Amino acid sequence: MARYTGASCKLCRREGDKLFLKGERCYTEKCGVTKRQYAPGQHGQAKKKLSEYGVQLREKQKAKKFYGVLESQFRKYFEMASTTKGITGENLLKLLETRLDNIVYRLGFARSRSEARQLVTHGHFDVNGKKVNIPSYLVRSHDVIAVREGSKENEMFKEILEVTGSKVVPKWLETDQEKLKGTVLAAPDREDIDLQVEEHLIVELYSK
Repeated sequence: MARYTGASCKLCRREGDKLFLKGERCYTEKCGVTKRQYAPGQHGQAKKKLSEYGVQLREKQKAKKFYGVLESQFRKYFEMASTTKGITGENLLKLLETRLDNIVYRLGFARSRSEARQLVTHGHFDVNGKKVNIPSYLVRSHDVIAVREGSKENEMFKEILEVTGSKVVPKWLETDQEKLKGTVLAAPDREDIDLQVEEHLIVELYSK
């Protein structure tokens, strides 16, 4: 599947907000948004007034980049959210939040979502005892996500845990770093999702 392979910091600078695409680097002074608080490119420092459409588009782009999905897949999530009972915008974020790659990142088994996506693709994780190598796999309540037995001694995970060991895990998840496994306790609520986005603007954009 096609993926963005350019500089991650440029994506954050374009949205004017930290999207935490580079793991621990985003928490240091090396963060691109901290160093250069303006959009990339020749005219990045110019002040621009966005149209209503432009504002809605930026919110959508921010959500897409935060979770690392492309337009076609993002639209499918929107269609799923719009046919699910509840508030469409919140349903959309909840679907994105329950992607397997995001869960792996939230549990502290990867330093970034892009690393989590790569680890899942390479077959390092089980869901309920069965190997799953699809990053977009939607995890449900009470599912157990674990590093596969053959991967537990991999030095890579020891290095990852050295960085993420003190990471705060959302209340809707439970992690056991010694056994390298985690459990989805419940579906996330909107207040559990730390993405600073006005999801109703995304709904308005797709509803045109």
